Amino acid sequence: MPHRSGGDSDGLLLAIDLGTSSVKVVTFAGDGTPRRRASASYPLDTPRPGWAEADPEAWWRAVVAATREVLGGAGQAASVAGRIAAIGLSGQMHGVVLCRDDARPTRPAVSWADGRGSETIGAYRGLPRSTLARLANPVTAGMAGTTLAWLARHEPRVLQASAWALQPKDWLRLRLTGEAAAEPSDASGTLLYDLAADAWATDVAETLGIDARLLAPLRPSASQAGVLRREAAEDLGLPAGIPVATGAGDTPAALLGSGGSVGEAQLSIGTGAQLAHPVAERYHEPVAGVHLFRRAEETGSYLLAAVQNAGIAFDWAARTLGLDVAGMLASLDGAEPGCEGVTFLPYLTGERTPILDADARGGWSGLALRHNRDAMARSVLEGITFAIADAADAVWVAVAPPAVVRLAGGGSLDPRWRKLLATVLQRPLAPTDTPDASALGAARLAARAIGRELPARTATAGEVVPPGPPDPRLERARARFQAAGSEGSRPRRPKAG
Repeated sequence: MPHRSGGDSDGLLLAIDLGTSSVKVVTFAGDGTPRRRASASYPLDTPRPGWAEADPEAWWRAVVAATREVLGGAGQAASVAGRIAAIGLSGQMHGVVLCRDDARPTRPAVSWADGRGSETIGAYRGLPRSTLARLANPVTAGMAGTTLAWLARHEPRVLQASAWALQPKDWLRLRLTGEAAAEPSDASGTLLYDLAADAWATDVAETLGIDARLLAPLRPSASQAGVLRREAAEDLGLPAGIPVATGAGDTPAALLGSGGSVGEAQLSIGTGAQLAHPVAERYHEPVAGVHLFRRAEETGSYLLAAVQNAGIAFDWAARTLGLDVAGMLASLDGAEPGCEGVTFLPYLTGERTPILDADARGGWSGLALRHNRDAMARSVLEGITFAIADAADAVWVAVAPPAVVRLAGGGSLDPRWRKLLATVLQRPLAPTDTPDASALGAARLAARAIGRELPARTATAGEVVPPGPPDPRLERARARFQAAGSEGSRPRRPKAG
């Protein structure tokens, strides 16, 4: 029987956030309050060095398991399922899922973490400068365009047998609705999207040997892209006919969920670090080393500084020094700023913003007999902080620095590290905590697809952290950091005013 509650203002919104290693499913009430959440994991395969692939059918099994868990036990599932008014999607960006019209994959999905596309960077750089400007993004491996160019060279028969080359959440929507579509927030991160025209760059695809027919039709992120088809509904334990929103990539969905607005900057620190700065224009002049992606709304984009080595470098250093997290953070009290000349470069996996060097490598320098473990540990925290500040500078030479930087993730950072960040950035930090931000963004898009609107629910997670006065020891340490790690000039942020 078809679903009939899509217009019910009291209906629940079901958000599916398809991550790299797990999926999260959350139900939200009409006021944006999360009701129930569940997650399920799946492997990321590395069949060869530098490759990163996944089985989309494993994604689907995880989505089914998490959705059924969210709906509750046998006595509750039917009542909850009948109240789902719409489904919203967010997901990992930059991947490639080649599939047939019926969503059957023609090969494993290629993840954003896959490096084989580096072979095709030269072909991109051979494009006319005016063409690269339309793409408005640095050319890096792991983005869909470089991956598809590699597949076109090495697996042409697979591409010929495929109907679509989709982003992960777009494949999931095809599985849910039977209709293929793409949308700007994810498409703008493929290196196959013309930011100036707000459309697929089909000429770039054809030049790289990629058949443009593989690129799905574009729809607005908040549009209704179809309804839940019967076969998928039976798997999930939901009624058929529920409206499904087009959705967005995970980062723009998180910006939408956490309430990020034009002129603000949001810093999130995990395995890597990302500083997202929304701008009003759909197309901004390209900025060296910085990504420009469309927001999950009708207008506007965001500049994204992507730092590969944050938590991953912290964890590596902690293991190497034989310290736990508390011991690493205690070094902020146990060693003086500047670490008496010890410098740590965190580039353990290469780096993106601002140096765009996959071969960059990290390590300590300036060590002497007088230095102890505290100095080495503190230099790690300072090195990660300096890398984040360099990435922020790359954005803030192009747009005015924000009055306050929103620090996403609530209590994820120690107050002492927050103070160090604020002082090096010379910007106040406003800790925020919007649980399930990407899922909430997906739910917000689902609500808009059926003519509803969720209220903003950004929550503070502590007092604003003001920057300390400029510290000459930190300034000298940052100069050493830049001299040790720079292959060329780095952008300079205007002085705070």
